[in-house]
Amino acid sequence: MKKLLLIGIALVAAYFVGTESNFTPSQDIEIVSTGGHADQTLAEAFDNRRSNVQVQGSGEVIKMLADDNDGSRHQKFILRLPSGQTVLVAHNIDLASRVSALKAGDMVEFNGEYEWNPKGGVIHWTHHDPQGSHESGWIRHDGRMYQ
Repeated sequence: MKKLLLIGIALVAAYFVGTESNFTPSQDIEIVSTGGHADQTLAEAFDNRRSNVQVQGSGEVIKMLADDNDGSRHQKFILRLPSGQTVLVAHNIDLASRVSALKAGDMVEFNGEYEWNPKGGVIHWTHHDPQGSHESGWIRHDGRMYQ
């Protein structure tokens, strides 16, 4: 199992070195109950180059990015977590509503899957799963849930 996990991490890392778009569902997702420890969980995942980690947390939007329109469309923005770590959020807007009126300085909460990359990582799967085979994620902004 450990060998399979290492191979999976290597493949995901290689994939994300060249791209931050076009995500595919993960087969083996590590579900982490983060409670108030999301920062620590994400820091450990980044430090240990772990991916496929389901995590819930919050952060401040520090930069809005252009939508990724290759394949499934994603609304993209960078969050700064309370620890100072930054993560890219790639929210699938083909499966969920766009987070409306989102701008730098806004606070958001999220539940999604963390994928390691050298820039801090990516949070994706912040939407429902139409097939029901993946834990549904979400983004909460200004009291509204986007999933």
